[in-house]
Amino acid sequence: MSPVIPVKELFGKLADGTEVHRWSLANGGTRMTVLSYGGIVQSLEIPDRNGDYANVSLGFGSLEEYVASSPYFGALIGRFGNRIAKGRYTLDGETHELPVNDGENSLHGGTGGFDKRVWDVEPFTSGADAGLVLTYTSADGEMGYPGTLTAKVTYTLTADGDWRIDYEATTDKATVVNLTNHVYWNLAGEGSGSVHDHELEIAASRYTPVDSGLIPTGELAEVAGTPFDFRRTKTVGEDLRVADQQLLYAQGFDHNLVLDKGVTAEPKHFATLKDPASGRTLKIATTEPGVQFYSGNFLDGTLVGTAGRIYRQGDALCLETQHYPDSPNQPEFPSTLLHPGETYRSTTVHSFNA
Repeated sequence: MSPVIPVKELFGKLADGTEVHRWSLANGGTRMTVLSYGGIVQSLEIPDRNGDYANVSLGFGSLEEYVASSPYFGALIGRFGNRIAKGRYTLDGETHELPVNDGENSLHGGTGGFDKRVWDVEPFTSGADAGLVLTYTSADGEMGYPGTLTAKVTYTLTADGDWRIDYEATTDKATVVNLTNHVYWNLAGEGSGSVHDHELEIAASRYTPVDSGLIPTGELAEVAGTPFDFRRTKTVGEDLRVADQQLLYAQGFDHNLVLDKGVTAEPKHFATLKDPASGRTLKIATTEPGVQFYSGNFLDGTLVGTAGRIYRQGDALCLETQHYPDSPNQPEFPSTLLHPGETYRSTTVHSFNA
């Protein structure tokens, strides 16, 4: 069966009149909607063991809510995912100042990151696949980052229902790049309650400990004997209340795990997440060397999701494939530098079953 061409509709308008569109696509048993604003995955529906669908991605029902108060629900993150210490880094002898929006640090590209930009979106079908190509050009100096950066992100739904993300970027001046997507997962369905009973396994023997501002100290610490050991399957909540200083800093998990596979040319499996109640399972493969595991610590009961239910602490988790936080200030970490003539590439694949 040939895939269906994605369908476009008007979702809303920004204050300046810019139109934001929503694209609906489905293939291989997976259904999703994507906004041109922020490249946001507004919904992602997959079936459980009985064939019943649920939206497993947190989000909002209106554009106004995304603009006013979204904690990056489903958004494309750039130019630099995660934190850069004190909103500052030096490249080729020049110090670049970034907007600070997370205490004294710059988070997820600053106050006007890629999550707050309207992307150009083109639908496609190719063989048995269907998807969207999202493009955005970030001007030289935008959010303090040097170089005109041309970003292309391709969302593909495969015939098997996998959601594949391919990131590409080029620049006309040396810069730093770390792109990711910030889906909040709840495999029981968004608004259904806590994910603490979800079972998680991550192939990572080390992690990057942080200071009180959640900036990596530079150490690559062993996970053995710590709450960060997910090398064997355990529930998300099993060690969440252990009296560990790292958990106290982040009010839970909000840490980069160093994947055993390292940087790979092709996406390699590193994580499995399962909701035992519904049977829904998510497997993730990536080319990236790290993943930010975030346990939804700052969901505080002030946001109402697409199903009309309040999101509370621990009602979702994020697995953001990435290079390590604060890499521009930590030369021993894998490099996030991009030079003219080079192409940044990264791929992450989400596979679903029940």
